[in-house]
Amino acid sequence: MRDLYETQRAMRNVRKAAMQRGVIAILDVGTSKIACLVLRFDGPDRLGDNDGVGSLAGQSRFRVIGAATTRSRGVRFGEIDAMQETERAIRTAVQAAQKMAEVRVDHVIACFAGARPRSYGLDGSVEVAENIVTENDIGRVLAACDMPDFGDDRDVLHAQPVNFALDHRSGLGDPRGQMGQTLTTDLHLLTVDATAIRNLFFCIKRCDLELAGIASSAYVSGVSSLVEDEQELGAACIDMGGGSTSLSVFMKKHMIYSDAVRMGGDHVTGDISMGLQVPMQTAERIKTFYGGVVATGMDDREMIEIGGDTGDWERDRRTVSRAELIGIMRPRIEEILEEVRARLDAAGFEHLPSQQIVLTGGGSQIPGLDGLAAKILGQQVRLGRPLRVQGLPQAATGPAFSSSVGLALFAAHPQDEWWDFDVPADTYPARSLKRAVKWFKDNW
Repeated sequence: MRDLYETQRAMRNVRKAAMQRGVIAILDVGTSKIACLVLRFDGPDRLGDNDGVGSLAGQSRFRVIGAATTRSRGVRFGEIDAMQETERAIRTAVQAAQKMAEVRVDHVIACFAGARPRSYGLDGSVEVAENIVTENDIGRVLAACDMPDFGDDRDVLHAQPVNFALDHRSGLGDPRGQMGQTLTTDLHLLTVDATAIRNLFFCIKRCDLELAGIASSAYVSGVSSLVEDEQELGAACIDMGGGSTSLSVFMKKHMIYSDAVRMGGDHVTGDISMGLQVPMQTAERIKTFYGGVVATGMDDREMIEIGGDTGDWERDRRTVSRAELIGIMRPRIEEILEEVRARLDAAGFEHLPSQQIVLTGGGSQIPGLDGLAAKILGQQVRLGRPLRVQGLPQAATGPAFSSSVGLALFAAHPQDEWWDFDVPADTYPARSLKRAVKWFKDNW
């Protein structure tokens, strides 16, 4: 546990050094693609000093000066499966982005999906030392949180205070400088599989790059796809990637819960490949051009040429109706959404005042998906695209780039993670996931 704090601290120092140089790379290591953006920071506030507690502290301006994507290799379920192949793919993406930016990049901030995330809601309480809350008091209250015993094989990825209360006043974003006696906090802790993180560290090191930060793609996709009101009032962001579907729940501009389903767009492609007896590349093309989840009478008549180059003329000239294709795709997409529904129920999502659900990620582009999701998830659902970012090429503005853009925003405004405070050595049994939203129900 302690070595992870040291690693996080070291990464923060690397990020500061990179910000002083003014150039940093963003790396989204996914199952279907690896995306790299090169950011240039400018303006007096280049360092992005954290003036506020938590969200978007320290405004710093940036523009994208290089962008590249390459087909991902060696990644399964969002985790590294074959180190050398992933290393080669990362090098390809980073070199192409550097070439476009005409600048050499040494520092990267990376995000990844999968790694079996688990959320914990912790709370801590202390007496204020001198009746006015200081940074020291905030450090003490965060250190007073009961750490769950999440096991040696897991690491903490994010630790963010989602709420402060001073005496009887709750829902404070930043209590510093306010008068009161008792300070309490609710902390959201996200742990992931330690091996997955270490493999990513090692892989980036092998690419001769220095890691300046790491984030879960569920979190950064929410940052870029949810509008401010949704982040404030409560919303879930569902990022449908190639190998896994990540979900994050936001409240009061903080992530309060995250989870992942080990299924994504590649599984739909696999079903098409098996159902139509075609190679994966052909199945991906058919899915992209003709896929859908709602069949109408027209689709029985619309024939799709499967095509192929096996040399068997009869086999290569096969056609299938679009209705048949939808019949193959729909059950798998329903299965993914049912799993997401179960995870949201476990988080107590129905207790939030607003139950907006935003679908993003490359897998969310299947026509009719929002209607099907609204039926299964039973809430208001919309399709989300990432925020506009200066200098971002048109090709990188779609939902498939939500986590890349979110990571760029995360790099510019780091959520002041609470690594520099001592966490007590005693461990306590983990609380129920519902703790993540309990403080909210009590205080609204």
